[in-house]
Amino acid sequence: MAVKSYRDEVEFFGHPMVRSRHRNTIEVTRDPELTLRGDCIIGVRADKGLADLSGEVRDSIMVDGSQLTITFEVPSMGFVVRAFGSSRLSLEDAHEIVLRKSEFVSPRTLAIRADAAAKDIPRGIVESLRSPDCRGLLRIEVQV
Repeated sequence: MAVKSYRDEVEFFGHPMVRSRHRNTIEVTRDPELTLRGDCIIGVRADKGLADLSGEVRDSIMVDGSQLTITFEVPSMGFVVRAFGSSRLSLEDAHEIVLRKSEFVSPRTLAIRADAAAKDIPRGIVESLRSPDCRGLLRIEVQV
C-alpha cells in the first residue's frame, strides 16, 4: 500500500513574553497576548486553530500510527518535531494547537508522542520569536 502525504500550514507571530521552557508541550495560539505562565506557547495570533486545518490533514492525523513532521520556521531558521496521530484525537479546538510528548489527548491536541517540547527549540529561534514582528510558520506534514 502506498504511503500518502498531506500538508497544511499555520502562520503565527512572536511575542515579547515567549519563553519556550515547557518540558512536555509546544503550543501556538490564536490569542494576541501571552503571559509568563504560558511557557509552552511559542507563537500568538495564529491564522488557524486545529478545527481550521484542511479536511485531508485532519482525517489523516486521526489515523492510528499516522506520522507527523511538524516544522517551525522563522526567517532563516527552522526546527523539526516528529510526532504521531491517533484515532483518539478530535482536533476540535478552533483556537489552539498543542503538540505533546505524552499520550494525553484533549480537543487542543495536534499530535502525541512528540520527540521534542518547547524547551528543546533552539534558543536562536526563541530569541527571534520574542519580537512581535517575527512571522513564524508551522508546517504540518502527515503520512498515512
